Amino acid sequence: MTSLLLDVMTTAGILFVVALGLLIVYGVLKIINFAHGGFLTIGGYAALVVTSLGWSPWLAPLLALSTGLVLGAAVERVVVRPLYNRPLDAILATWGLSIVLVQLITVAFGRGVQFVQSPVSGAVPLLDTSYSLYRLLMLGVAAVLGVAVAAVLQGTRLGLAARAVIMNENLARGLGINSDLVRFVTFTAGAGLAALAGCLLTPLLSVDPLMGLPWLLNAFMLVMVSGTSLLALATASLVLGGAQVVVSTYTNPVLGGLTIVVLAALLLRIRPAGFARG
Repeated sequence: MTSLLLDVMTTAGILFVVALGLLIVYGVLKIINFAHGGFLTIGGYAALVVTSLGWSPWLAPLLALSTGLVLGAAVERVVVRPLYNRPLDAILATWGLSIVLVQLITVAFGRGVQFVQSPVSGAVPLLDTSYSLYRLLMLGVAAVLGVAVAAVLQGTRLGLAARAVIMNENLARGLGINSDLVRFVTFTAGAGLAALAGCLLTPLLSVDPLMGLPWLLNAFMLVMVSGTSLLALATASLVLGGAQVVVSTYTNPVLGGLTIVVLAALLLRIRPAGFARG
């Protein structure tokens, strides 16, 4: 039972990290960035590059984050910015970009499954069981990222501007807020967080050009039931991620993989606001 409870908590933390960048972009830009899965994959291959070069695995998150930020800035400026007034086209453009990223990664690294070095290994005794140290580390990372993003949104001028754009962009413009800059920073940060999440996932699974796709689907459903709320995202990750763990444990992993999508769809049918207030 202790192991199951820890699996639920750490899975929730992992899902929170994976969906965080997508939630931020959706909250401000009002579009779903379907290139999120591509950025996740880029983060995974950043970790693979670090492993291939024999560098310290602790450098992988820094490389992934930096790469995601640079690519995110370029994508926002070239692909997404001209489409802000055409949200459907922006969504389709990010989906097409995700396909392009997968193909470029395949050309560069091949289709084979590869593995990266983990910065920590082994298990630690906890209560009446022994548990993966890296999964516990991921739970801590989720908490730190959640607090950091909340602090930026609540305690900085950028956060104030972002919240103003979320509530009423036209009014925010009227008050002198540069919404284009807010959008640029938001999309760039979302891409960086996605790449960081992909890097952090790699010690738990293999790296391949399609590694971001299943995570994108789960992240999308979590954001749909969370709206723009970090607290709602944490709640959704815990409840739906916990259900996934339970179903995977007591039935089979295939059904477990469908749990978040199915439950999120049912929740939105019953309560359109999902876990957000409304």
